[in-house]
Amino acid sequence: MRHFIIFFLAMVTAITLQAQEKKSLNIKRTDQAPKIDAVLDDAAWQNAEIAGDFIQFRPDVGATEKEHQKTEVKVTYNDNAIFFAAYLHDTPEAIIKQFSQRDNFGISDFFGIVLNPNNDAQNDVEFFVFPTGHQADAIANPTIGEDFGWNAVWESASRIVDDGWIVEVKIPYAALRFSNQEVQTWGLQFHRRFRTDNSQYAWNPIDVTKGYIGLYNGEIKGIENIEPPTRLSFYPFASATYNSSENPDYGVGMDVKYGISENFTLDATLIPDFSQSGFDNVQLNLGPFEQQFSEQRQFFTEGVDLFSKGNLFYSRRIGSAPVGEVALSDDEEFVDYPEKVNMLNAIKVSGRTKNGLGIGVFNAITEKTKAHIKDNVTNSTREEVVEPMANYNILVVDQQFNKNSSVSLINTNVTRNGHARDANVTGLLLDLVNKKNTYGFIAQAKRSDINLPDEDNQVGYSSRIGFGKNSGKYRFSVEHEAVDKEYDINDMGILFRNNFSNFYANGSYRIFEPTKILNNFYLYVNANISYLFKPHTYTGKNFNVNFSGNLKKSLMDFGGFIAIQPGKQYDYFGPRAENRYFISEDWLNMNGWISSNYNKTFALDANFGYETLFESGRDYTSYFYGVSPRLKLGDKFIMQYSFDYDMEKKERGYVQTLDNDDIIYGQRDQETIINSISASYNFNSFHALNLTFRNYWSTVTYENDLYALQENGRLNQDDGYTKVDIDNPDVNFDAWNLDLSYSWQFAPGSQLTALYRNRLYNDTNASKDDYFTSLNDLFKEDINHVFSLRMVYYIDYNNVKNIFKSKPKNI
Repeated sequence: MRHFIIFFLAMVTAITLQAQEKKSLNIKRTDQAPKIDAVLDDAAWQNAEIAGDFIQFRPDVGATEKEHQKTEVKVTYNDNAIFFAAYLHDTPEAIIKQFSQRDNFGISDFFGIVLNPNNDAQNDVEFFVFPTGHQADAIANPTIGEDFGWNAVWESASRIVDDGWIVEVKIPYAALRFSNQEVQTWGLQFHRRFRTDNSQYAWNPIDVTKGYIGLYNGEIKGIENIEPPTRLSFYPFASATYNSSENPDYGVGMDVKYGISENFTLDATLIPDFSQSGFDNVQLNLGPFEQQFSEQRQFFTEGVDLFSKGNLFYSRRIGSAPVGEVALSDDEEFVDYPEKVNMLNAIKVSGRTKNGLGIGVFNAITEKTKAHIKDNVTNSTREEVVEPMANYNILVVDQQFNKNSSVSLINTNVTRNGHARDANVTGLLLDLVNKKNTYGFIAQAKRSDINLPDEDNQVGYSSRIGFGKNSGKYRFSVEHEAVDKEYDINDMGILFRNNFSNFYANGSYRIFEPTKILNNFYLYVNANISYLFKPHTYTGKNFNVNFSGNLKKSLMDFGGFIAIQPGKQYDYFGPRAENRYFISEDWLNMNGWISSNYNKTFALDANFGYETLFESGRDYTSYFYGVSPRLKLGDKFIMQYSFDYDMEKKERGYVQTLDNDDIIYGQRDQETIINSISASYNFNSFHALNLTFRNYWSTVTYENDLYALQENGRLNQDDGYTKVDIDNPDVNFDAWNLDLSYSWQFAPGSQLTALYRNRLYNDTNASKDDYFTSLNDLFKEDINHVFSLRMVYYIDYNNVKNIFKSKPKNI
């Protein structure tokens, strides 16, 4: 412990950062707000100071602007908003643009504005405008990078002219968080991207060799006597859904955002409506761990940066499948078993003070959920609670310091009503970087407490510690992570396995200056060795090499990966039994990929891979490939088709555990085909048609003779088990889903979405059927059609308040 404290203090008192000369822009208040029309004839712009002389930071670090591509930006402000005007010089034919939806960068040039009202170098707000006029926005910090799930309501306009394009932007103070000080200095940065050669420029120079990009913001000076507005906005919505397998559903509700103070905001969904959340990309899962799905509900994707600390929050737990179990008699069956639990409401409170103290509180409540059971002899029915009413809560306290470091405390808690499982997890996190931004140190300690009915509490622990060099061409890190057998965060987080103690080491090399052939290149080498936490037993090791780059002339991306697992690998999780393991030996995996220039009308992504092992008596092989052509017609239509094929031959895996506790494995062939299509047609920046389609098909065929897993981790067929002795384990799994939507942004922050979707599933033992036979059988299943219409309207309290202000009478 003493050595840890000495090391910690040494890191904190490391050599101070050499001061960098920052650009500053002095701005003046305007009495007449400019009209947001991309015509720069407003009086507010006539005498405004110009921000220019942009410097390239990708790929050619330090290059100055070309004479015909100069960038000039002006800024002004009034009591309600801050305004920007940018003249982006260029030849019109070189400007690449594609109409797209919000937060989709598409194939376009862009102009970006980065603001940091606290000027703390860690918590930026980003606003992007494209030549087509559509917008993107994000919050950014060193922990999460850029979070485009965050959305603000602001105005912009863009226009292509004879010598470039023009952007004009209005950002209301209601979209920002800042303190109530008489004179303010904000962090400021501008970005400009040229899609033709993938170059990117910044107003204040950026040193890409070290540190978080927010360290290199310039400053706005001259903001005086502005007050944070009442940040209160309402998002009332109405929806109607027709489902071919259910009764029509109608809903109304409202989401609310309220600025509790200058820097803290409350977000609430009072009557949740997730009727238009997309389908999950389900796949056949033969492994011991659950499949993780991405979050598609906007409330859980926006403004969750604080709650992601420590990776303890997996939002899909809220409103997921019930956790309870029901014991059925031989004569009973489920009439209705709910697939999910309904969420009643949820709130988030989050923000950060001027001194870098971030506080986040999250709370959600789900309703009691019951299953309906029928007795087939008496025809009577009964109800059984499979999930009681539950409360999900998160508390986060995060203190940032030195403009690059933080210490955090996070607690997650799930409390279920009545005699049910409760869970509590607490984590203490340290992320420390020296002031030169050259070396970093991380330390984490976490504890989980599970309260089980009629059982002793289950208490588990996890730790992580690491050190590395995070600057320059050559970088490295070493790390140790340990999780004991009782550690469990899966009531509110996601953890695939526990009981491990792993050591990691990696090194990397990258270039920051283009060569004759390459714009960029990255090489990463990693090694790790794994043990069980208890008992401290060796389980395996692996080495891998990963590389990627971009060709200078064609702008084609490429990359590859080689992984080796030498010697015996001990799988303690596949057998699904305590202290049992399965041995495999000497794995080799390699793959590669290419991605051609998306600026072209036709582009292609392709990948390929091969896997095998060098174990006596085994001839396992696996290969996969995928092709994904893209077609871009004009600046409104783009379509991408993807085909992925995967074949595993003579893989050995778990089948089932028999009543006599014999663990049965089988040798199997698995074939998987995935077809998917995505397409969009954008009439303009406000109207769009979108199509997504996916068909996933996978078959698994076992050899007739099965294996029994021995105590020594090896398999044998001496017991004579065959597929006849157990339920047929062969699988033919087919899934189909399609989404077609039309969206119309009819006012800032307001949108109407019409959606049609359908879905099909089929799961049989007909593993010998080919793809087209399986597809034909799939369409014999009942198809689920869903039609929905949803309208959201944005109401800003300040606008409503101004309507009712009394106007002066004419005298």
